[in-house]
Amino acid sequence: MTTRPSGSPLWQYIADSIAREIHENVHAPGDRLPTEAELAQRFGVNRHTVRRAVASLQDLGLIRIEQGRGTFVQEDIVDYPLSKRTRFSEIVRRQAKTPSGTCLRAASVPADQTVADALAVRPGAPVALIETVGMVDGQPVSLAAHHFPLERFPHLFEAFEAERGVTPMFRRLGVEDYLRKSTRITARLPDTHEMRHLRIARMTPVLCLDAVNVDGNGTPVEFGQTRFASGRVQILVDMLAG
Repeated sequence: MTTRPSGSPLWQYIADSIAREIHENVHAPGDRLPTEAELAQRFGVNRHTVRRAVASLQDLGLIRIEQGRGTFVQEDIVDYPLSKRTRFSEIVRRQAKTPSGTCLRAASVPADQTVADALAVRPGAPVALIETVGMVDGQPVSLAAHHFPLERFPHLFEAFEAERGVTPMFRRLGVEDYLRKSTRITARLPDTHEMRHLRIARMTPVLCLDAVNVDGNGTPVEFGQTRFASGRVQILVDMLAG
């Protein structure tokens, strides 16, 4: 175990000890760390001191805290490049990881002003809302609300049910290719819905990507609002990528 330097705060000593164990693979990526109570007993300190040490490790990106599940050693961060063609499954597979997803909701809803502006439809026009959780090696990394103009794609729900993916769904609907027109990136703390489905804590930021995709004629076909767990994904903007 790391020797505590003279004058070093207890929380820093605990954080350094756990960090060293992570680097030495005593705690492997994805492993659950001991509980606060177990760490407090091990180091002979109170839980507040342990909590500060754990928070510092989270700030360093070495661990992640999942509400209701515990504290885990952080796995490799997924690089998520933005380009003219941004496809979740392709991005994940290129990094030798396994993509998967779950559909939470598929419903017809009236377009609010934001969705209407993005899709170039009138406010109140029917749009298809498909909400999905994107997984990498079984770990949730994204929560996305996809909006599509139903007046153009009246059979969209049937196509999505058959294909279970946006790109093959579009091909089934006659859109062979689509391109990213714009992406707005912001960050904020998660709401309860995001915490639940991304399995993150209240103080873990989410990266918010609002994106418009267009067909070959430049007509909007999708407006996506994606929320990424910030500790699991880093956004790359490649200005030369096709």
